[in-house]
Amino acid sequence: MAWSSTWKRKLYIPGQKETFALSRSKIELFMQCPKCFYMDRVHGIARPQFPAFLLNSAVDELFKKEFDVYRATKQPHPIMQEYGIDAVPYQHVELEKWRHNFTGVRTMHAATNFELFGAVDDVWINPEGELYVVDYKSTSKDEKVSLDDKWKEGYKRQLEIYQWLLRQKGFNVSDKGFFVYANGRKDRDAFDAKLEFDVTLLEYVGNADWIEGTLLKIKKILDSESIPEAHPDCEHCEYAQKRRKFDSDDMMNLTIEM
Repeated sequence: MAWSSTWKRKLYIPGQKETFALSRSKIELFMQCPKCFYMDRVHGIARPQFPAFLLNSAVDELFKKEFDVYRATKQPHPIMQEYGIDAVPYQHVELEKWRHNFTGVRTMHAATNFELFGAVDDVWINPEGELYVVDYKSTSKDEKVSLDDKWKEGYKRQLEIYQWLLRQKGFNVSDKGFFVYANGRKDRDAFDAKLEFDVTLLEYVGNADWIEGTLLKIKKILDSESIPEAHPDCEHCEYAQKRRKFDSDDMMNLTIEM
């Protein structure tokens, strides 16, 4: 009973007055498909989950440890020097909280009564006192890594939300952010119990103007008792629709045979 009660408190009740916690990943879910978002946050019906990418998580953790060495000495990491970035890893008493998935950078949004949060990978600071939001990414592909793929629009929104969250807390955050991108090499003669990576620094200039309006849309949809339309490109909703039709046709055929 206690578990059930706790689970229900995490869901949104249309018209509720209580503060509602909304993560960066759930905002991204809304951007991908309002219907999937509504079913998740109001009815507790989540999309099927992919297995965790544990190798990617390992790369993230090792990047954090590596940059923390330079953070402690207030020195630039070699990749900053390689790409001419005048900055050092940022020191802040709450950095570990900002980087933890279940705490993250948190702020209240008065217009919606949402408590918004997201976990950053890293933050750098330049001599002018501006903060750069940094995200670690990893992959293994033959071509050069870039931000050009359509599906990487989500990566860009991710960085913009982190920039917005830190600004809401009063920090001087640059529109400029960075992706530290590790690309696993497949051109070695053998595995030899280790992976080697090429590391690229990709600059991205964010624009967080979309966030305020999006939060108001989310609030309106959550307070509605009508399920919103699915995004036309949502594969999950398309699958569910085709599965329902298949099940309905299959049941009809079974009835006819009987």
